[in-house]
Amino acid sequence: MRQVREAKVPEDEASEMIPRLFRDGIADPSARITRVDGFRLVPVMEGKEGSVRALGLEMVSGPAYSEQSRPPMERIKALLEDIPAHDLAHMPEKWEIAGDVVTLKLRPSLFQYGGRIGRAYAEVLGVSTVLADVSGVSGEFRVPDMRALYGEPKESVKLENGIRYCFDATKVMFASGNLAERRRMEHLDCTGETVVDMFCGIGYFTLPLAKFSGARRVFACEKNIESYGFLLKNIALNGVADRVIPILGDNRDIPGRAFADRILMGYVQTTSGFLAKAVRMAKPGCTIHYHDTFPVGRQEEMVRSAFSAACGGRGFEIGPIHEVKSFAPSVSHYVADVRVL
Repeated sequence: MRQVREAKVPEDEASEMIPRLFRDGIADPSARITRVDGFRLVPVMEGKEGSVRALGLEMVSGPAYSEQSRPPMERIKALLEDIPAHDLAHMPEKWEIAGDVVTLKLRPSLFQYGGRIGRAYAEVLGVSTVLADVSGVSGEFRVPDMRALYGEPKESVKLENGIRYCFDATKVMFASGNLAERRRMEHLDCTGETVVDMFCGIGYFTLPLAKFSGARRVFACEKNIESYGFLLKNIALNGVADRVIPILGDNRDIPGRAFADRILMGYVQTTSGFLAKAVRMAKPGCTIHYHDTFPVGRQEEMVRSAFSAACGGRGFEIGPIHEVKSFAPSVSHYVADVRVL
C-alpha cells in the first residue's frame, strides 16, 4: 500500500492546528486524516515536511488509505447497521470535541438507541464520554440540558486560538457559534486599557482579550457560581491572573463611574436592561461591544433606540455591527461596537 508522510498533531491541539495546516497549504486535502493513540495523523503535501517541523510537530509515515482512515460517519454507521434505515439516516454528522468529551445533538426518536450510539461515537472518535444535547440551554444562566450516552460527564479542556477553556458541558454552555467574535477579541488593540466584561461566563471573551490584546486589566464579572468556578480555573490555566480581576455577582453592583475604556456585553435578549449600568461605567470615548438579538435588517435602528434610552442625553456613535450567528427565523445575534462620548 502506498505510504504518505503525516504530521502528528496532539488531540488537544487538533481544533486549532488542523485548520491552520489546510490554510497554509501544508495538509493534503485529497487524503484522509486518521486518529491513533491521542493524535491526529494529517497527510502532508510533498515538500512541506520542513513547514510541519517548524510548527513543532513530529513527522511520521503511514498508509495512504486504510480501514482506520474511512470517514468517521461511515464507520459509525457500520457499527450501527442493524438500526432501522430511517433512524440511521438521521445520525448526527456534526459534533463538538473538547479533550476526550464529545457533545452532539440527537433527535428524540434516536434516544431509544442512546447507549449504542454513544458507544459507537466513542469508539470511532477515540473519546471516553459522549453527551447528547437534549434541548439546548435555558434560564438566566443558560444552563445546558445534556444526557450522557456513554461514559461519565466530566471536565474537559478545549484548545481554541491559543486559549484553553476548561468546562463541564453538563454544567455550563460553550457557544461554538461565537468563535469569530472570540477571535476578534484576540486581535483588538487594547493596549493599556481598563476593560469590563459584564457577562464573562467561563472567560469566553475575557481570556483572549486578556492574553493577546495588551489590556492593562480586565474586570470579569459572572453571576453563575458554576461558570465563575471555571473562570477561576481558566484564568490560572492561561496565565492571565496578573491582568484579570474576577468578580462573583451581579454586574449592576460593580462599583465606580467613568473608569472603563472598553466594555463587553456578551449576553442576548435582555442585554438592554444592563445598558444604563454600562454607560455609567464608561469613560468618554469608551467602546461598548453590545450583543443582542434583532430582526434581520433592523439591527442599527434597534441599537440606536437602546442607546438613546440608556445614555440619558449623553452622545454616542454607532460603529460596525457584525452578525455573530443566526438565532431564529429572520432573527440574528448581532454585536454592535458603540463609542460613548
